[in-house]
Amino acid sequence: MFGFSLSKLLFTGAVAVIVWYGYKWIGRLRNQRGQADRPRSRHGSPDSGSGPEDMIECRVCGSYVAAVGATACGRGGCPYSG
Repeated sequence: MFGFSLSKLLFTGAVAVIVWYGYKWIGRLRNQRGQADRPRSRHGSPDSGSGPEDMIECRVCGSYVAAVGATACGRGGCPYSG
């Protein structure tokens, strides 16, 4: 009754493999559902806020500022307002 036989060992191994792959499959489904629920940005990364910005060099001070919504550097003759 409690002896080891080839059929019992094969059956136990098969059940273990089925359970293992079942957990992996369920984990993949949960991961895919989690990624599908997150909103994607314009560049495809779900974690990035607004993506990369274009930068331009200020003619007065030489530092780089955002091309959209740039503010003044505080020096006289700065081409950006604000």
